[in-house]
Amino acid sequence: MTDTHPTTRRDDAEVVEDDTPPPPGRPVRLEPTPPGFWRAVGGAILAVLAPFFGILIGSTMGNEDPASRMDPLYWGFFIGILVGGVGLVSVGLGARQLMRNPRTSPVEEEEG
Repeated sequence: MTDTHPTTRRDDAEVVEDDTPPPPGRPVRLEPTPPGFWRAVGGAILAVLAPFFGILIGSTMGNEDPASRMDPLYWGFFIGILVGGVGLVSVGLGARQLMRNPRTSPVEEEEG
C-alpha cells in the first residue's frame, strides 16, 4: 500500500489548510485557588515525607562505633518527626485560613 491517506477519509471531503483561529466558544473564567490551599497541601506533603527522609538520611550517615550503630538512625527519625510536626502545623494554619475564607459562598453566574 502506497496510499498515505487514512482509510476513514471520504473522497468528497475537502481539506482546509488555513491559519485562521477557531471561532470563539464558551468564555473561560480562571479562578485562583483559595488562600491557604497551597499551605495545607505543602504541609501535608511535608508531614508525610519528613520522617521517611529522616530515616533515609540517618541510615546513610551510619556510625563507626558498632555498639551504638543505630544512633544516627534514631536521630534522623527524631528530626524527621520534628519537621513533620512543622508540616502538621502548616496544615492546621492552611485549613484555618481555608475555613475563614469569605469567598467560599457560591457566586452567581454572569450573564453574557
